[in-house]
Amino acid sequence: MTHDGTADRPVRWGILATGKIARKFAADLALVPDAELVAVGSRSAGSAESFAAEHGAPGCRAHASYEALVADPDVDVVYVASPHALHLEHARLAFEAGKHVLCEKPLAVTAADAEAIVALARRHDRFLMEAMWTACHPVVRAVAAGLRERRFGTPRQWHAELGFVVDTDALAPDDRLLDPALGAGAMLDMGIYPLTTAHLLFGEAEVLTAAAAVSASGIDLDIAVAGRYPGGVVATMSASMTSWSSRTGTIATDRGRIDLADFHHPTRATFTPLAEGGDDGTELGVAVPIEGTEALIGVGYGNEAAEVGRCLRAGLRESPLVPHAQTLTLMRQMEDLLAQVGVTYP
Repeated sequence: MTHDGTADRPVRWGILATGKIARKFAADLALVPDAELVAVGSRSAGSAESFAAEHGAPGCRAHASYEALVADPDVDVVYVASPHALHLEHARLAFEAGKHVLCEKPLAVTAADAEAIVALARRHDRFLMEAMWTACHPVVRAVAAGLRERRFGTPRQWHAELGFVVDTDALAPDDRLLDPALGAGAMLDMGIYPLTTAHLLFGEAEVLTAAAAVSASGIDLDIAVAGRYPGGVVATMSASMTSWSSRTGTIATDRGRIDLADFHHPTRATFTPLAEGGDDGTELGVAVPIEGTEALIGVGYGNEAAEVGRCLRAGLRESPLVPHAQTLTLMRQMEDLLAQVGVTYP
């Protein structure tokens, strides 16, 4: 079954906002078969025009407002690339204009706003997916499948860290990375990735506790999370705005170790089994690559765009790879962890 006229033509995309993440997504979208960027919207006509010229298909329209973008009759689905504090407002615009939505992560700043976005999608009978490229990444999916099938042994521990140094002196106080009103902080920007990856690999967390360093303005600069997942998997996860992390994820099993470089969009993944005769765990064998069954499109944003296209052609209103329930579960986890360390948002 196909819907919305996408069976015999490319899925036509509009991009709402023209920041850094929108440019990365557009570069990958150009590599996706049966997809084209037909319109872009910005609060600045000049920004929209330069973005359309650089990334759009021939004839890509530049709109000087978000309202004009969502009203464009040739747009099937809108990629919402604005700061997460504005996602509810901008998703509502798109749904009320009859458009499907791929919304950048996190879906919102609060669980209540995320629930409101899902409710809007259902009320308007439109497709909605959080743009969680990790869930669509072929290597992450291959690791998850291997764990389910016990090909790597029984998982016991998960460790992941993601962080970079934010130059606070170079940013205005109202920058999205610093302003509490825009959902600033390490958890929503980076901590969502180790939590999401753990959920994808092991299932819904049973226990999560947090400790953090909180700024004078009330945002989490560094946050560490300890957790327990189904099957007795224990986890340590961290996110930082003040330090350079390894960006790695490691799964320790009773048969060896899985290493993921840049775990949230792995550049590589390997399984290193225990060596013959190395029962004391001190000797590991030869690392074996873990590869996905599907091709990586660009750096990974292309795979989430391809998943949207697949779902639209199948008449779906949510993706089995990034279901609404999963997105809402992770939003509630992050909200609870932030509350534990005293961070709340207006």
